[in-house]
Amino acid sequence: MSRRLALVATAAVAASLAATPAWAIFGRKKPQEPAPAAAAGPAAKGAAAAATAATPPAPQKASAQERALADRLDPLARSAFWGREFRLDPNDAVAGIRLAAALRALEQPDQAAQTAEQVLLLHPNDVEAMLELARAHIARGQGFYAIKPLQQAEAANPRDWRPLSLLGVAYDQTQRPAEARAVWQRALALSPDNPAVLSNLAMASAATGDVAQAERLLRTAVRQPGATLQMRQNLALVLGLQGKTAEAEQLIRQDLPPEIANANLAWLKAASQPGAPATPPPSTPAAPTAARSWDSLRGG
Repeated sequence: MSRRLALVATAAVAASLAATPAWAIFGRKKPQEPAPAAAAGPAAKGAAAAATAATPPAPQKASAQERALADRLDPLARSAFWGREFRLDPNDAVAGIRLAAALRALEQPDQAAQTAEQVLLLHPNDVEAMLELARAHIARGQGFYAIKPLQQAEAANPRDWRPLSLLGVAYDQTQRPAEARAVWQRALALSPDNPAVLSNLAMASAATGDVAQAERLLRTAVRQPGATLQMRQNLALVLGLQGKTAEAEQLIRQDLPPEIANANLAWLKAASQPGAPATPPPSTPAAPTAARSWDSLRGG
């Protein structure tokens, strides 16, 4: 199935799930509907039954506990859950933001951006909605359109490092590397040794050929509690590019299944040859929008 057909199929399944009530998504029993009150006579009973049939009970939003559990679901189920919540209450900013994040995880950034924009229509000062809109634009490869909401988010919360981290990615996508580095440095001033920001700086350095600097930054990043698999694989990349293949292989095989590990190791071997193009293998794990990855080396 082509990627386009796969996304269409995914959207169709998500639309079907979105109509599913919360009790069904979480596997609970269907709540019992209240029985109609006893009537005085057959005519009254008939009228009550007709009224009950004509007026089904209004759907209810999920409980606080169900909403807390929703983010543990896979992206498709999350999009169904939060889509239902947002449809029931379009003023629910949390539901709209969570729906946008789920759609982005499903590789539907256009729909994610539209959802975040809907939230901002009713909640123009919501920083989380601004950030989610920016993430969606970056995921679309349209970092230029992420700059304004990120600047607004920074102005609304100057002590938050996240708008600056994302703003660096947006500047980088729009070929403004000096501005990207400047805002990443400002983000580090707010959140020292932040692994996401360090990884962004490191991959920007690697993309310009300074793999030694990239290694130093990534070694600091992976020591932090918030380090991710992607950051460890970024370190493996820059180690391999410097010929430190044994350590690179150890990191790659630690996190990736054999077929992907073998593909990445084969690419590293080819990339270390003189004149080799710096294009990552297709099997490289996808890059999150808040941190650059192997795709940085092909301008992504």
